[in-house]
Amino acid sequence: MRRILLSISAIFLTLAGFSQQLPLKKDAVFQEGEVLQYRLRYGFITAAEATIKVTNSDLKFDNRPTYRLSVDAQTSGTFDVFYKIRDRYDSYIDKTDLLPYFYQENIRESSYKRQDKARFNQDGKKVVSNRGTFTTPTTQTFDLVSAYYFARSLDVSKMKVGDTFKLNYFLQDEISALQVEYVGKETIKSKLGNIRCLKFSPSIKPGRIFKKDSRLYLWVTDDGNRVPVKAQVEILVGAVTMELKSAAGLKYALAKE
Repeated sequence: MRRILLSISAIFLTLAGFSQQLPLKKDAVFQEGEVLQYRLRYGFITAAEATIKVTNSDLKFDNRPTYRLSVDAQTSGTFDVFYKIRDRYDSYIDKTDLLPYFYQENIRESSYKRQDKARFNQDGKKVVSNRGTFTTPTTQTFDLVSAYYFARSLDVSKMKVGDTFKLNYFLQDEISALQVEYVGKETIKSKLGNIRCLKFSPSIKPGRIFKKDSRLYLWVTDDGNRVPVKAQVEILVGAVTMELKSAAGLKYALAKE
């Protein structure tokens, strides 16, 4: 279960990635004070929960103001008894172009603990972390958290069914690319009501968790917020689903039917 939780959490934070070549909207779709809460289900059992929020930061990088993006994830119920997870991720991004300057994570999973930090030099195409210095392919490379928010603010109005895009991100000790396919539109029933969504299918790698033909699907609100409402993927035994529990401080009204 540890591998499932870690893999789904990592994928979900980069799920919304479309392409750094697509233009940003004039204004970010999120704002200071936004708080999103999610739950991760394994079958019908709630295995973990996560809170994602945006706050103003007093830190400046290159004399530019930043947002602080934070994620707190933890196991719940029976899973918390057998394998306790308390993970924290923080990313500091530019308020204008939404690119990350600094990222840190504090991982506590049962007896395993790890702290990683990374400084992004976009113009220099490199990431300097406690694990070394890494060369990036473009001047737009993200950590898991900043990728989530950057992608939400992309202008995807010209996307057509079947279009695919890529996003570069840094994780632990390597630079990777995520490819995402636009599937179409669909209405999703959620705790917040019936919500009109855009449906995507991010790429995944088959292995110990995912089936060879498994597909990961993501539903994002078809409104100004572009909030991920649901994500689902089949694994070797059963399925894992991530669902939006609550949303506060949104910049726009949800696309409810």
